[in-house]
Amino acid sequence: MENRRKVIDELDLGVERITATLSRLSAAELRAPSALPGWTRGHVAAHIARNADSLWNLLEWARTGVEIPQYPSVAVRNADIEEGAGRSAEALIEDVRTSQARFSAHARGLPEDAWDAEVRAMQGWAHPAWYLLCRRWNEVEAHHADLAAGYGPADWPESYVRWALGSTLTDLAAQPPERWGALAGFRLTATDSGESARLGWSEGGPEAAGSGRALLGWLSGRSDGAGVHLRQDGALPVPPDWPHPPAGF
Repeated sequence: MENRRKVIDELDLGVERITATLSRLSAAELRAPSALPGWTRGHVAAHIARNADSLWNLLEWARTGVEIPQYPSVAVRNADIEEGAGRSAEALIEDVRTSQARFSAHARGLPEDAWDAEVRAMQGWAHPAWYLLCRRWNEVEAHHADLAAGYGPADWPESYVRWALGSTLTDLAAQPPERWGALAGFRLTATDSGESARLGWSEGGPEAAGSGRALLGWLSGRSDGAGVHLRQDGALPVPPDWPHPPAGF
């Protein structure tokens, strides 16, 4: 991935873009549905803030060696998001901004040897602490698009697309075949970079190709597949849930 400090800077810039989007929304628009089923835009904003806090917990685990769960429980996570969702735009903006600042400050001050310490995601899989920056990058850019307020895959920074596409293709290909869902048997190819993933594909099998940005938008569930083309007749399949557990950890 990119240099750690550069990624932290990207995260800060991404959150500033989120707060700019939130500042343009009326109270009614904040209460309107987001792109995530059952969540308003306020829920998405509250989740972005609570995610920063949860990943701060894992940075602290890496720093101290004392296990701290990402969230106390799924129930507490959900309750905190629900509680925060109905706040004013000013309160949500401040929460999103200050929670990111707290996460970034901790990341910038983390001792070098702590970055390789193993921590564990809420879903149970383990990874080194440096991967927290990758996880946060996905959260910031994908959930900005989930606000459904004029920001989408076409607006993602090129640095994010470059990293996230490669990670997505690698991690997807490393999943057990039963997790490929409707993509089983496909080859996925980025026409601009040449990166590809074979999901049990054999010569003559189905292929989906498009620019890296188009592929990432589709595979992440943040687009309907615009710009992605099948090399045979038929509709694009629905990709499996994203992001995928990382390969190699």
